[in-house]
Amino acid sequence: MNKPMPELMQEQAEQFHVWVNKMQTQTEFVLDQHLPGENVVPMRLHEAMRYSVLGGGKRVRALLAYAAGEFCNARLEKTDIPAAAVELIHAFSLVHDDMPCMDDDDLRRGKPSTHKQYGDALALLVGDALQSLAFQIISQEESLKSGQKIKMLHVLALASGSRGMAGGQAIDLESMGIPLSQEELEQMHIHKTGALIRAAALMGAYSADNPNQDKVKAVDHFAKAIGLAFQVVDDILDTESDTATLGKTAGKDAKNNKSTYVTILGLHAAKELANELHANAMAALSFYGREADLLRHLANFITHRSF
Repeated sequence: MNKPMPELMQEQAEQFHVWVNKMQTQTEFVLDQHLPGENVVPMRLHEAMRYSVLGGGKRVRALLAYAAGEFCNARLEKTDIPAAAVELIHAFSLVHDDMPCMDDDDLRRGKPSTHKQYGDALALLVGDALQSLAFQIISQEESLKSGQKIKMLHVLALASGSRGMAGGQAIDLESMGIPLSQEELEQMHIHKTGALIRAAALMGAYSADNPNQDKVKAVDHFAKAIGLAFQVVDDILDTESDTATLGKTAGKDAKNNKSTYVTILGLHAAKELANELHANAMAALSFYGREADLLRHLANFITHRSF
């Protein structure tokens, strides 16, 4: 006998939650294995690197890599490295983003930001070292073929640099206190937030030995939509949530007179946009059946999260 729909949906949600916990634990393990130990010289730098990466975070980018990898029939152990690498890049960006010369935040993942714990100079070096380590672990991974490594390194470099995350941050700094149009804000976040989310999904797809190209395109279209949705939801949470829930300072964008989707569109319209982008992400997977369910559940998680 088939299960009633609400019961089936509850069971699927529970299975997804189990998968998320498993993959977050897996990501933490892989990162722990590849970060230098605190007893390795220079010890304080390595201690600060581990402080900045381990023991917190949603690991959304790693989850996207794992889900895209599974969708494209990649073996789990081949997705470990791209999942960890994208988390290292993300952690590097957060360390630098929190510094006084950037977004200036004293709190990250519910604990003092790296520069508050270790000082500005060491925080700068932590970011530099984490960025380098991300490319190192891909380049040295023996389970990946040369062609896979080249694709991943290219995607990650592009997403991290001036045409991706760094470029988006530069636009953000230049726009401080300047009202932006919705189109200008979208262009900024396609670079600042969306590029790395898109890279995470593509790197997961590329961890399959011979990924179906139609599936790779579907992953790419999905990631473009959900990457922007992630930022819209971030702006909503910055307005509606509190510091304890977010693990970072709430309401900071408004205090700094920064353009956000909430300030430009209003709260209701921003929520409608998030739902529209969620629908676009789902549409990218419409041709596929249950093999795309992890990506669908992730889209729901990203759009409806509270932190």
